[in-house]
Amino acid sequence: MDTDPTDIKSIAINATDLVAAIEATADGSETVLRVTPPFSGRMRGRLHVVQPDDDDEPIQIEPDSLLATDAPSYPTPDDTADELRNADDETYSVERHRTYHEQRLAEWRASLPDHVVDSTTLAGTEHDVTISLLGP
Repeated sequence: MDTDPTDIKSIAINATDLVAAIEATADGSETVLRVTPPFSGRMRGRLHVVQPDDDDEPIQIEPDSLLATDAPSYPTPDDTADELRNADDETYSVERHRTYHEQRLAEWRASLPDHVVDSTTLAGTEHDVTISLLGP
């Protein structure tokens, strides 16, 4: 089995998996995109929640490392409540906040794939790989 990460040239990641990983990380879960051996030139990064008994062979990619610095931050309920309260044309209510928060989350999820970097350095190595985003 080939376990040399320098064999990897590109990693394909599903956009939905990336968004889910970023969102889970924002909610406090240790979630990564994982690439498992055997390694080859083209690999697939898959959504993975880190477990204490995980072995060291897979490569774990922090989801934030796949985003450009201008990526929008995760809209927390407190953030969206403040936005709604500061809006001149809206009156705050719990129902409006719920609806507005859902809208902002949907916008954030849709915009995040536009901020994915073209390449990243694999953790624990100095090896750069290109990133290919799959899906919308």
